[in-house]
Amino acid sequence: MSEDLWPLRAPIDPDLTLPQVVTGSVTLIIPTFNEAGNIAELLRRLADALPDPAHPPCEVLFVDDSTDDTPAVIEKAAADHPFPVSVLHRETADGGLGGAVVEGVKRADTDWIVVMDADLQHPPHLVPELVGEGVRTGADLVVASRYISGGSRAGLAGSYRVAVSRAATWLTKGLFPRALRGISDPMSGFFAMRRSVVTAEALKPLGYKILLELAVRCRPGKVAEVPFVFQDRYAGESKSTAREGMRFLAHLASLRSAAPLARMIGFGLIGLSGFVPNLAALWLLTRAGMHYLPAEIVANQAGVLWNFLLIETLLFRDRRRHRHWADRVGRFALLANVDLLLRIPLIAVFVAELGMEVLPATALALVTTFVLRFAATEALVYLPRHTRS
Repeated sequence: MSEDLWPLRAPIDPDLTLPQVVTGSVTLIIPTFNEAGNIAELLRRLADALPDPAHPPCEVLFVDDSTDDTPAVIEKAAADHPFPVSVLHRETADGGLGGAVVEGVKRADTDWIVVMDADLQHPPHLVPELVGEGVRTGADLVVASRYISGGSRAGLAGSYRVAVSRAATWLTKGLFPRALRGISDPMSGFFAMRRSVVTAEALKPLGYKILLELAVRCRPGKVAEVPFVFQDRYAGESKSTAREGMRFLAHLASLRSAAPLARMIGFGLIGLSGFVPNLAALWLLTRAGMHYLPAEIVANQAGVLWNFLLIETLLFRDRRRHRHWADRVGRFALLANVDLLLRIPLIAVFVAELGMEVLPATALALVTTFVLRFAATEALVYLPRHTRS
């Protein structure tokens, strides 16, 4: 990843040994993508919210993926403020806005990290309150929530976005009831977290829902919440698009399938869904006049391709870099077709040698080949290749 770090008020050198953490010190991480129109007002409001930024020490780190002049605007505006301001510009926006936050976390050497957006929908005056609530209660994570008493989602534009936000919240809390216990607004992008509970190397963000990633992978101990009113965007355009929605769903699937058992269940459900394209292809081929036996073989490949695409997207997104896509396709297809060749001999052994009836023997063979195919897919398609030293 190519990136430039421009120190505007205080240098941040990632190659230096980090100094001892100052108790109560804060790094405010703000991911930006084409937010030039918001920077000056954001820094002005932060200056008003932090009457004495030296006690405790507070610094602002913009992690920027912009294609406009946002970095230059930050550089110009930073000189007029009493707290250190730096910008890390990334040439490649790996992981989206969530990836930008992780890059900021890796460079933070303070007691607390506060994450907020640059569009002023997150009110800057709440920054001291978030950290203060964490200090007062001993919480590891303090979330600014729209869904507790005193909070509001008023800044969401239109009933459609409100409905989508609410549905995403219900879905997320339903999928991760333990990890999100005590968090009423897991979709919030405004929160404070103790740096000591964040393991940046464990984070694999996709899109902009970084709080969900942090809560599920880092599992902070005590959680507190502060109400906030979601404001109207100050300037620029919203980054919430249909594409971001699809990335969010893929992120949910990746998080939910992180455990081996959950991944195996997902593998099985995807396999069941593969019957739909398989049968559809079989129907089309036989209607076109192909004999049913070769049609069965060709149609099975439609199911294999369907399964491969879903497994790539939902279960093994973060392991695709280990092999070229053509290598992964070939290995996956080979394993899927070997499964057919193995199943019939297994059924014969179960019936002839173990005296089983045909139906239970078939069911046992299906389970056996499924478990073997799942293990083989992980080991031969998606695990890193061993290299000679």
